[in-house]
Amino acid sequence: MSARHWLHSYGSIPADIDPDRYASINVLIDDAVQCYADKPALHALGQTLSYAEVDRLARAFAAYLQRRIGVGKGDRVAVMLPNILAFPIVCMAIARIGAVQVNVNPLYTPRELEHQLNDAGAQVIVIYNGATPTLAEVLARTGIKTIIGCGLADGSGAELPGPAVDARLPATVPLPQALAQGAPLSLTPVAVGGDDLLFLQYTGGTTGLSKGAALSHRNLVANIEQYKAFMPSAVRPGEEVIVTAIPLYHIFALMVNFLSYFSVGAENWLVANPRDLDGFIDTLKAARPTVFTGVNTLFAGLAAHPRLAEVDWSRLALSVGGGAAVIGATSQRWQAITGSFIREGYGLSETSPVVSFNPAFIESFSGSTGLPMPSTDVKLLDDENREVAIGEAGEVCVKGPQVMRGYWEKPEANAQAFTADGYFRTGDVGQFDAQGFLRIVDRKKDMVIVSGFNVYPNEVEAVAAACPGVAECACVGVPDEKSGEAVKLFVVAAAGASLSEAEVIAHCKASMAAYKVPKIVRLLPGLPKSTVGKILRRELRNVD
Repeated sequence: MSARHWLHSYGSIPADIDPDRYASINVLIDDAVQCYADKPALHALGQTLSYAEVDRLARAFAAYLQRRIGVGKGDRVAVMLPNILAFPIVCMAIARIGAVQVNVNPLYTPRELEHQLNDAGAQVIVIYNGATPTLAEVLARTGIKTIIGCGLADGSGAELPGPAVDARLPATVPLPQALAQGAPLSLTPVAVGGDDLLFLQYTGGTTGLSKGAALSHRNLVANIEQYKAFMPSAVRPGEEVIVTAIPLYHIFALMVNFLSYFSVGAENWLVANPRDLDGFIDTLKAARPTVFTGVNTLFAGLAAHPRLAEVDWSRLALSVGGGAAVIGATSQRWQAITGSFIREGYGLSETSPVVSFNPAFIESFSGSTGLPMPSTDVKLLDDENREVAIGEAGEVCVKGPQVMRGYWEKPEANAQAFTADGYFRTGDVGQFDAQGFLRIVDRKKDMVIVSGFNVYPNEVEAVAAACPGVAECACVGVPDEKSGEAVKLFVVAAAGASLSEAEVIAHCKASMAAYKVPKIVRLLPGLPKSTVGKILRRELRNVD
């Protein structure tokens, strides 16, 4: 089984890729800039930057970080930005000086932000001005010393109306000022290799606190090369146009939409607010994409919008679904309008992210997550760590050049996350068929996936348990037509307490990002437990 039985289904796909084709992401970026200097690289909010312009701005910001702020190789820089021009500029700058980008969701609550900044040891943060009130709440309890604020059009030279920096924050450097100060400065060359860290990508933890997946330059180069090997017809040099509505702080968009397509000279249209469906559709009309990526929720929302048919889909050759399971009915609706079915893949933050994907020769939606990527070993293990036979279900365990080196400064978690022979335990349960196609059938962990975002029950329970009047609680995922899954919380009230479902939801909203907040709360007299007193979440899944 572990002899890569899927290779006989590969056809013209190479069995292995060279994870060292580029010595670092910086070399990949330099190659792209040289090849496509005058070509449009980024479009956002009516502004456009060429490849040469993005590179010039990134070098200016890199010089500012290095020479004015003193950011050195290995230092962590938090980036809390939506899909605006500043994101790729900042990303390229951090990589160029050998620093490590800590990706932060701009919608995080103060509690979530405080943990992530302190866990990563970040002293510098680049933040969207609209997110600065969250930072103001926790700044004094973090190690942040430098704040660089970003507006919607920063980097383009244009000015668009947007939120101001929170007045409670100390001196904040506007990104345009940092770019102006960095432009005349020379960069001190930094040797950056494949083993150097590029990103800390935070993902949920069993204790309720998220952990940083430590991803190296080599991890990302490998996954880019793996994706290109699988989809050569969708990575045509200088010809692709991609629309990016998935957040760039999510590893899916960061690897596929930005880095992979930047490397082949694509035009990338950034969507800062995909909830504005009319504005989103206007962007799609202007872009006429050749490639579009999304999570099931995004595809479903667009497919239900009456204006989607206004878009010229004649150039669309690839629709990619990831982050969460794609529902067959969503793919059918999407294909009926665009002519393109949704090609599904499977991955995790810890794997940079792609583990498997449906290759180019697949011509219809199958419900499978495809074949494992080149240079990737996947085995399915039972509860006794024995490899299961084809057709049987087991935990998906992965080894390959795209797999993280481990969680940031978490030796105990790493010991549990990897098998004795070095395979990463995903916590997902899958089945292989005889052709080597992988289907995800369940999750060994109790993680809930809401619109492609991981929600860990322990975190929800830890927050909800702090609500006055809550004696104990348990969280599960339940099917949801819009988001794939929704968070459902069962609560036992303390003796004599007066507690409502609305009060619990309001409490959770104050401490967690919106996608983690329970959609349904049920008050129960007690929770099912094992003989040792452990709450049995699985028994709650069928409780109304």
